[in-house]
Amino acid sequence: MPKATISSEQVRAARALLRWEQTDLCRESGVSLATIQRLEGRPGPLAAHASTVEKLRAAFERAGVKFLDANGEGAGVRFSVPSRT
Repeated sequence: MPKATISSEQVRAARALLRWEQTDLCRESGVSLATIQRLEGRPGPLAAHASTVEKLRAAFERAGVKFLDANGEGAGVRFSVPSRT
């Protein structure tokens, strides 16, 4: 089953949760900085190839971020494991 799409707002929130700059996400995901900037600049679901979205999602998930689907209260992000900081 394909994973639900993620939004630019969730990407920015996930970066904030991890204290990542766009360059950190670029390094961790293998997605170009220009693409990340373009995707984050447009509100709503990411307008990108499924493979690009999956690279971004995978980078965040490896770092411990979980994407929450909209379930009547809105989509979001959270740590999937307790933070050790």
